[in-house]
Amino acid sequence: MYLQKMFSCSQFLARTNAMQTFIRAASQGKMPLARAHGKSFAHRSELRQAKRIVVKLGSAVVTRGDECGLALGRLASIVEQVAVLQNQGREMMIVTSGAVAFGKQRLRHEILLSQSVRQALHSGQNQLKDMSLPVLEARACAAAGQSGLMALYEAMFTQYSTCTAQILVTNLDFHDDQKRRNLNSTLHELLRMNIVPIINTNDAVVPPPEPNSNLQGVNVISIKDNDSLAARLAVEMRADLLIALSDVEGLYDSPPGSDDAKLLDTFYPGDQHSITYGTKSRVGIGGMEAKVKAALWALQGGTSVVIANGTHPKVTGHVITDIVEGKKVGTFFSEVKPAGPTVEQQTEMARSAGRTLASLEPEQRSDIICTLADLLTERKDEILSANKKDMEHAVSTGRLSPAMLKRLSLSSSKLNSLSIGLRQISVSSQDSVGRVLRRTRVANKLELEQITVPIGVLLVIFESRPDCLPQVSALAIASGNALLLKGGKEAANTNRILHELAQEALSIHGVKDAIQLVSTREEVEDLCHLEKMIDLIIPRGSSQLVRDIQRAAKSIPVLGHSEGICHVYVDHEASVDKAIKIIRDSKCDYPAACNAMETLLVHRDLLRTPLFDQIIDMLRTEHVKIHAGPKFASYLTFSPSEVKSLRTEYGDLECCIEVVDSMLEAVDHIHKYGSSHTDVIVTENEDTAEQFLQQLDSACVFWNASSRFADGYRFGLGAEVGISTARIHARGPVGLEGLLTTKWVLRGEGHTAADFSEQGSMTYLHENLPVAQVLPERRTTS
Repeated sequence: MYLQKMFSCSQFLARTNAMQTFIRAASQGKMPLARAHGKSFAHRSELRQAKRIVVKLGSAVVTRGDECGLALGRLASIVEQVAVLQNQGREMMIVTSGAVAFGKQRLRHEILLSQSVRQALHSGQNQLKDMSLPVLEARACAAAGQSGLMALYEAMFTQYSTCTAQILVTNLDFHDDQKRRNLNSTLHELLRMNIVPIINTNDAVVPPPEPNSNLQGVNVISIKDNDSLAARLAVEMRADLLIALSDVEGLYDSPPGSDDAKLLDTFYPGDQHSITYGTKSRVGIGGMEAKVKAALWALQGGTSVVIANGTHPKVTGHVITDIVEGKKVGTFFSEVKPAGPTVEQQTEMARSAGRTLASLEPEQRSDIICTLADLLTERKDEILSANKKDMEHAVSTGRLSPAMLKRLSLSSSKLNSLSIGLRQISVSSQDSVGRVLRRTRVANKLELEQITVPIGVLLVIFESRPDCLPQVSALAIASGNALLLKGGKEAANTNRILHELAQEALSIHGVKDAIQLVSTREEVEDLCHLEKMIDLIIPRGSSQLVRDIQRAAKSIPVLGHSEGICHVYVDHEASVDKAIKIIRDSKCDYPAACNAMETLLVHRDLLRTPLFDQIIDMLRTEHVKIHAGPKFASYLTFSPSEVKSLRTEYGDLECCIEVVDSMLEAVDHIHKYGSSHTDVIVTENEDTAEQFLQQLDSACVFWNASSRFADGYRFGLGAEVGISTARIHARGPVGLEGLLTTKWVLRGEGHTAADFSEQGSMTYLHENLPVAQVLPERRTTS
């Protein structure tokens, strides 16, 4: 009685906590809104709106590899995800397998124990000899395992203050109208009380499955496995989403494991003819064909479906929540086929056309860039009209800051400047691809060359800067790279017309598809997972955008910097005029730029000198808010607001001032708190300056020059795709050269490694030869 009271009390507390969580989610606007059922979601991004969700756990997901017992780790992570979604205010239902496996483990244990006892009594010794297990009948295993499986679920969900209820069904329950209504009523009542129903076929009494039963039709579906059960329940309960977890990543266009198999991100009802099915999973009675048929039936009934892998150790812990968040996981079933190509198809088109682009003559690539430059001025009325629409929409929504609005805006003068910049790039593109960097005579009639080639497919992601599109396009064309562009939706109209002009220019030499604009609903994080298609990602935007992309792109190199914490160090031997000019320009010319000064380091001997007073007066005149570093604050009786962190990028008319005792201390400070972007020394002492330039490990290090010079155009690169603080590949402002890599070409006449062995007749020469100009017959692609 006491234990019973304790259990009732814990249930009451669990229900109370769950209800409080539910109320908080609703009050904070996190609870998904109910929607009119009858039509499935058209796009993955809409899955966030799913209110009622059915999660189907296949046998391969919940059982161990030996098919005897449950995979407790996987099950625990799945339970946690379902509980999280339930506590967000969603209505969760689970269709589970596992009773047979759980029962098999239990019965095997009982049989082994029984046999060992009998053998011990018979032989007089407790020794196990030649014990063989009988074949266990599935219905008996299910009967023995159902109660244990449910007890396990209940124990796991209790940890998250979530209550559960078990429902066992058979095919007959759906053919009898009264039973069907009763089932429907029970499930609705459980969901109303914020309880997670756990449903399973009653395998203890269910008849053997009909091998060729038809799963087509909207009104009838035969319940022959948990796939069909989940589909039937999802439609009966008007669920928004059915997540079917199995032991495969999703649906492939050919059997998984074959060389040409490709995972289908989205599957459409008319695409059945384009796929072939492999063998079914190691356990269970269904297979991929059964899953697809059940999914299509549910889709017809208005429920969206995703088939995904629930066994992969790296994704199991978040596979369900990732699907609900709209991430690209598994195969999404949709009735709405997009008019244009998918992003994967766009990438393949770009790579194919990019290889042709790289094989063109330099004059042809230059011709394309010049044509694009002409189009920018000839069609400026169309461009400015599209930009006006974007500006009006941005102003009306009020979502962009003044600085972002300024970046979004285009003008005739901006377009003219862009056109001039593109012509400069066209000139520099003449000797980029196929340039010989090194020639070596390895041996007689065996010559080795290192030549420049394109990187491959570039993904450039940019925010509120439509002028970035023609600049980056020109650099990609000049370097022979294919290009995938993802712009911000705030510049959608401007980006569209600029991309059309880029493709118009490319079409004069038959490489229109080399530059693609991603206009589908792909999230940036999803694009960062296309490691087999994209070779380099270049983010152009806020430091937060860069950090997000660096975090998401785990398998693709990212060229860029997440922060621009630039320093100006004023030495005690600095010129007054130079110091004032450099500090003003570095901080006030464009405070939001990544190469703007954020921290001013001042030598201790300059405190309470006319130079220091003039610096402070100038900053105040320019309305720069000053934050005092710890050491600087200690020298002042009444100091400005003390800095919260010495590693801060303000991006505005604000800066930190800190005091250092020497140039070496300034270097140490920059190494500790800087971002390896751009750092400056102001001094008249050449030895001090040279020591600073040599010891400081930043991408750009300047002496008596503004940090604003860290720019591709100012460096004479024509244009830049960004500034990199990485240690490998390109560093600093990255222009045309940074979009090239190299490959080695060896020309011989039947040479073999054996020719150079002790028994061979040849010896290595390794002579450096003069580097010739690029030759048409030696130009190559990546």
